[in-house]
Amino acid sequence: MQKDLLKLLDLTPEDITLILNTADQLKYEQKHHIHTDYLKGKTLAMIFEKNSTRTRVSFEAGMFQLGGHALFLSGKESQIGRGEPVSDTARVLNRYCDGIMIRTFGQEEVEELARNTDIPVINGLTDFCHPCQVLADLLTIREHKAALEGLKMCYIGDGNNMANSLIVGGLKTGMEVSVACPEGYDPDPRVLEFARSNPAHRFSLVRTPQEAAVDADVVLTDVWASMGQEEERAVRKKVFAGYQVNDELLALAHPGCMVQHCLPAHRGEEITAEVFEAHADEIFDEAENRLHAQKAVMYLLMRDQDV
Repeated sequence: MQKDLLKLLDLTPEDITLILNTADQLKYEQKHHIHTDYLKGKTLAMIFEKNSTRTRVSFEAGMFQLGGHALFLSGKESQIGRGEPVSDTARVLNRYCDGIMIRTFGQEEVEELARNTDIPVINGLTDFCHPCQVLADLLTIREHKAALEGLKMCYIGDGNNMANSLIVGGLKTGMEVSVACPEGYDPDPRVLEFARSNPAHRFSLVRTPQEAAVDADVVLTDVWASMGQEEERAVRKKVFAGYQVNDELLALAHPGCMVQHCLPAHRGEEITAEVFEAHADEIFDEAENRLHAQKAVMYLLMRDQDV
């Protein structure tokens, strides 16, 4: 494993498998009330420059379950939100804590934190990628489908941080990945370069959801306007009007197709209420697995190496 989890592009397929296998074990222990204190005496600093429900609760609960402690640092209330250089914040937290999780806007801020500290840095979300969410997605898909390799993953919607990480995570675990985005809303060029260099030619970027969904084993989507894009909401609502996961779209997918949504969901926009409720168990398994996947990341990065 790397010292940090900054983006899935940095991980090998073996790294991802190790995280998923570790998450399986930690989930088993939690479900069977097996006490674990693998991170006893460890402290995680959690920097939030973007608001959150699932990220904060899952990281904080996860640290507690592992025997450690998590500190919530609001971007508005900490010095990093008042203009202190990221490098200075990093060097201070390096002396107080055993790890840093940050949920912010720019990927460069996460990378700079990691360059200026010896302790692990975990990307809780940036505008570029959402690695912890996609690790939870992969964990959920593997739980429901038994394996990842050979499955077809379909993503419908904006080429945002979720699309970027799903493409990378899917391809690195042996899945075929098909993405449908409107023109002008494609995934990041760095991700497309990685995807198109995949020797197995298991990636496609198309303009119609119907083409992407054919024979899919899992369909994923996200909101049309992400955090920080509120002013674009009216325009995006028109652009993405046809990019909806509904019964007609799922009729093109493989029988038994899963549906995943990273939440929060806007029913009637990117997904219908009927499809959401029909696949609610899968979607909330996905939400729960944020806890277990992130516990695995924290355990692997923050544990004493001689344990």
